[in-house]
Amino acid sequence: MTINNLPKTILPLEKEVEAAVQGQRELASLLSTKFETQRIDIFDKEDKPHRLVLPTSALRLLVDILGELALGNAVKVVPVHAELTSQEAADLLNVSRPHLVKMLEEGAIPFTKTGRHRRVRFSDLMAFKQRRDEQSQEAMEALVQQAQELGMGYDG
Repeated sequence: MTINNLPKTILPLEKEVEAAVQGQRELASLLSTKFETQRIDIFDKEDKPHRLVLPTSALRLLVDILGELALGNAVKVVPVHAELTSQEAADLLNVSRPHLVKMLEEGAIPFTKTGRHRRVRFSDLMAFKQRRDEQSQEAMEALVQQAQELGMGYDG
């Protein structure tokens, strides 16, 4: 499954943003629990309640989704086993496709080839991104430390 096979991404409407702000607040306040599942009621078009039992982890993910919608962002859920094209992977890393291909060929990110086309697992791409972000943060902290030692006026 590539990202292109997933449902189309649509930006939330203003009333959806407002509902997301309220929903995120309320749901987040209810999820500080040790229980693995939660019961919620969903009402159908006849206003009849239907009780669902959902994993608390799924509801925490819903809080994150509502947070993004509250900011006016579109959200797309990507399964970790999804395979991305090199262009999709480059877009997620905010780099050019040729630069991504170079990183793939250098072994920085695992990939497979289907014919002439490279495919990158979403989970591998996110693991690389996390490592890269951690290295960037460590480098920034080292620069701040060095600036403090040299009396350059940075207070970190």
